Amino acid sequence: MITIVKRSLLAAVLAALAVGAGGGALVAYAVGRPATKTVVRQVTVRSSQAASSSALSVNDVYRRSYKGVVQITTSSTSNAFPFDGSGTQQAQGSGFVYDAKGDIVTNEHVVDGASSVSVTFWNGAKYKARVVGKDASTDLAVVKVDAPSSLLVPLAPGDSSALAVGDGVVAIGSPFGLAETVTSGIVSALHRQMTSPNGFAIQNSIQTDAAINHGNSGGPLLNLEGKVIGVTSQIESDSGGNDGVGFAIPSNTVRSVVAQLLATGKAEHAYLGVAAQTSPTGGALVGTVRAGTPAARAGLRHGDVITAVDGQRISSVADLQSAIDARSP
Repeated sequence: MITIVKRSLLAAVLAALAVGAGGGALVAYAVGRPATKTVVRQVTVRSSQAASSSALSVNDVYRRSYKGVVQITTSSTSNAFPFDGSGTQQAQGSGFVYDAKGDIVTNEHVVDGASSVSVTFWNGAKYKARVVGKDASTDLAVVKVDAPSSLLVPLAPGDSSALAVGDGVVAIGSPFGLAETVTSGIVSALHRQMTSPNGFAIQNSIQTDAAINHGNSGGPLLNLEGKVIGVTSQIESDSGGNDGVGFAIPSNTVRSVVAQLLATGKAEHAYLGVAAQTSPTGGALVGTVRAGTPAARAGLRHGDVITAVDGQRISSVADLQSAIDARSP
């Protein structure tokens, strides 16, 4: 029997919203690791404002932005070496200057497990960095460097909700360690869904055909006004290289999460703890309720259909995810 979830029950669920877990294994599609598959969901195309009439050339965007893009090198200890039992491994990613205080934004999977982190600026100057905070649920991290103010050139944030399919974009980063590499393309699709390093869904991700490769992780995706509208994070590829299908974390998510990381060193996310699918009759049909989660404590059961969250109508699983993501724990 299908049970319609009443608003009173959903209110109890919302009251029980809890914090998403941090850490966890890196998903296969994080840029810089072998690739397998990224979840792609089709969505209704919504109207968006027209592309800005003040669009810059790719060269203009680069000249305005390159001093704010950095290369990130991490070291970690491995016990896989056969002689002395341990060794140091290095990895590289990208990042960008977030503010004039020395805060740098990158991907969580770039710095996860690192014993040391260093940041190299456009002129080759290299500084040690410390991890301020990281969030595996959105694959975002902030590191801090004590560098001269002349090197700290923050990139301006953009509004990812204002993007439209076909808008021009520019990616700057260090693919394969090649610093200050610029690639360009368009917004290929909006409202995609990536899986984060700890298995949570990263909603409203931006798909682009701008070349994204290993080492681009954590670098900025900019619009043609030179503003950051995303952080490059994953690729879809059979070969492990660029196949023209890259994904970026939207800037509006970045802004929210980074604010939390700077304030407390961690980010908190609301979640329910159910596996669900869109019901043929509308709403989200609950398949599994995980033990010990807010959904279980609120009394949700297999077969329930969620039709509203706090008065907001739910017609699909995507609507449910968006409604929960928009709320605080």
